[in-house]
Amino acid sequence: MGPRSRLVVRVNPPLIVMWAHSRSASTAFLRMMIERGDVTVLHEPFLALTEEGALELPSPDGGQATARSEKELLIRLVELARVRPVFVKEVLDYEYPHLFKHPEDLAGIVHTFIVRDPRPTISSHYAIKPAVTCEEIGYERLARLFELVWAATGREPLVIRTERLVREPAKVVETFCAYAGLAFRPEALTWAAEDRPEWRRTRRWHLDASGSAGFEERRKTYPATVDNHPVLRAFYDHHLPFYQRLVQHERENPCQQP
Repeated sequence: MGPRSRLVVRVNPPLIVMWAHSRSASTAFLRMMIERGDVTVLHEPFLALTEEGALELPSPDGGQATARSEKELLIRLVELARVRPVFVKEVLDYEYPHLFKHPEDLAGIVHTFIVRDPRPTISSHYAIKPAVTCEEIGYERLARLFELVWAATGREPLVIRTERLVREPAKVVETFCAYAGLAFRPEALTWAAEDRPEWRRTRRWHLDASGSAGFEERRKTYPATVDNHPVLRAFYDHHLPFYQRLVQHERENPCQQP
């Protein structure tokens, strides 16, 4: 795959989106962004809009704005980023129709992706939501969106692996900051363990993040795994190639050019 040549005008201050699958430790990354204190942080606005039909979010004047469609949400995010950097963490449990049909509306946004080994991820997702479908596991959607935003922006998106984030948090976050156009703030790599209003609506999914004080490797065992559950094995076999495709684009050096 070669680089795209399309020239786009970027939002400045940056509007940064981290695209994720559920159970990827993306909420811990969002918690680190909150700790910085210099970025407006939004937790899963597209998911909330899909489930609720409308979303209240901050407006540039310090008040509140309402979005009732994906297009309107994108407009509100761009408006908000005109006065302060904005970081959005979003999971692809759903396929957001406007984003996939109109990737040109994502040009000018800084796109990053976070992925975790699908073997523990699938077990963790199933433990919380036994009715999870293959599509909701999310890697296929992430890989498709990766291709779409690369073509729309002309810039290879940044890919972060969860395993490396918890092993080398300073190096990975420094890489992220260099890519996103933010100052690296090592003091934000630790925080007070606490529940947060940002994820209160979907709190049961984020108990690990609430109990964390930094990027931590948490080894858990689950009764249902890809090795003993045929449905989970089918999920794994389907999504593994998409995961492998994404991690090929992991960038290790903050000075490495996108």
